[in-house]
Amino acid sequence: MVAFKTQADPLVNSPKRDRERDRDSMDMKQILIFGLCLVPVWTCKMNRCYDDSELSEAAERKLRSHYPQSLDISTATAPDSPVSCPVALFPQQPPQHIRDRSLSPWRYVLVTKEDHFPSTYAEAQCLCSGCVLIQDNNPPVESHNYNSHPVMQSRVFLRRELCEDGKRYHLKPVTVKVAVGCTCTRAKTYN
Repeated sequence: MVAFKTQADPLVNSPKRDRERDRDSMDMKQILIFGLCLVPVWTCKMNRCYDDSELSEAAERKLRSHYPQSLDISTATAPDSPVSCPVALFPQQPPQHIRDRSLSPWRYVLVTKEDHFPSTYAEAQCLCSGCVLIQDNNPPVESHNYNSHPVMQSRVFLRRELCEDGKRYHLKPVTVKVAVGCTCTRAKTYN
């Protein structure tokens, strides 16, 4: 049997190796401390509190830069106005808007949520429970073998929440499902 003489690594337990290990450890400590100092600054920026006078302007600024809004509310009606399926209007010349030409027509109604920004927005409301069928030379009819069903979209709103001081508010992004149109679907059961 041959015995090999092993040499000890001079850096394993040397003062030079200890200094390198301490330096690496110090770098990690410095990074950790720096990161911990940034967390309160970042979270304060995200949850900034606003007075009532600043709140609307801050919400508009955030919505404009981070969460663009869609749907013009100028064509919307009050949600409590009467709804009727416009089957009789279909033989006339087709209207300009797709919501009026659809076999599942809809209108936009105003919805208000006081603690949200924007606080008023337009949401689609189906005008028919069934769908409008146009066959051959027969007049259009509403068929309940099909259903008008809202098409939902997730939109981001800013919700006003009270800060810890109980006097000011911060703005929290929240997702709300909003009906943006209606489509025709097969009914679960047929007549």
